[in-house]
Amino acid sequence: MKLTFYEGPMNMLEDAAMNALDATAEKLLGDVVDAQVIPFDVGTLQNEATYVDRSERSKGIERIVSNTPYARRLYFHPEYNFQTDNNPNARGKWLDDWVSGRYADQVKKDYAAFYKKYGGL
Repeated sequence: MKLTFYEGPMNMLEDAAMNALDATAEKLLGDVVDAQVIPFDVGTLQNEATYVDRSERSKGIERIVSNTPYARRLYFHPEYNFQTDNNPNARGKWLDDWVSGRYADQVKKDYAAFYKKYGGL
């Protein structure tokens, strides 16, 4: 048996996987913002302090990060009475629907669609 790997197509698929990861993370962040679930007073947490962290992209890991001193407290205390003037669905644990809830399969489907698109499949 002889096995031959063609670097061009392999590199193209690796690039497609990374581009799909980027696009999926950005879409996920957009979906969360569009769902209006992040607590919102003046918008700092949602609009300035929440972003896609690509520091471990080479390992295939990207994270949605909320980088404020109060983000952890708000996230892990869903019992708080969140203001809903700006985001009517504001709550704690705002990513749970996408991690293990009703939208978890959608994230996987989004990645697959982006991979097909960027991989030319």
